[in-house]
Amino acid sequence: MKRSMPIGFFLRGLIIGFSIAAPVGPIGVLCIRRTLAEGRISGLVSGLGAATADAIYGSVAGFGLTFISNILIGQQLWIRLIGGLFLCTLGLKTFFAHPAKQGAPIEGRGLTAAYASTFVLTLTNPLTILSFAAIFAGLGMASAEGNYLSAGVLVLGVFMGSALWWLFLSCGVGLFREKLNTTGLRWVNRICGVTILGFGAMALLSLL
Repeated sequence: MKRSMPIGFFLRGLIIGFSIAAPVGPIGVLCIRRTLAEGRISGLVSGLGAATADAIYGSVAGFGLTFISNILIGQQLWIRLIGGLFLCTLGLKTFFAHPAKQGAPIEGRGLTAAYASTFVLTLTNPLTILSFAAIFAGLGMASAEGNYLSAGVLVLGVFMGSALWWLFLSCGVGLFREKLNTTGLRWVNRICGVTILGFGAMALLSLL
């Protein structure tokens, strides 16, 4: 029975990570745009940045680090402000971006920037930690607190579940990439730019 416990926590973490990553928000829109404009690798790496941030928040909830959670929630005004401004800037940059040449490899600094941007955007959403805490409580995951092995396996499951969603998304969206010409990619940039800008504006308006 004890040997099966880590497997159970891993499967639960897998479900949690997948379910939190799946709803389409600013990160999803950004990954879709990057997949269409730059290819599957860029979209997947962008998603892995978000998955890493999800794993960090999962660690906070899974290991019962309430003092970190309280700090994040207490500073959510500044965190939302930074996140909102970041989204608005990214939305404008995306809107005016020139379509990338199809087949042009994106590597090195380009992939690092793609990973870092979604990592920061996901971390600047303090409500994520509340989502993890609520889901953990609802699934009876409080027993993971104080058990470092179970909590560690749980966090690994969260990361893998989130990464699995971004893999599905980037591969699925990538099927449409070759059908888009320069004009189509330009419209992708514009639509995604406006959508991301809208998410940023909503984050800033929530501070009023």
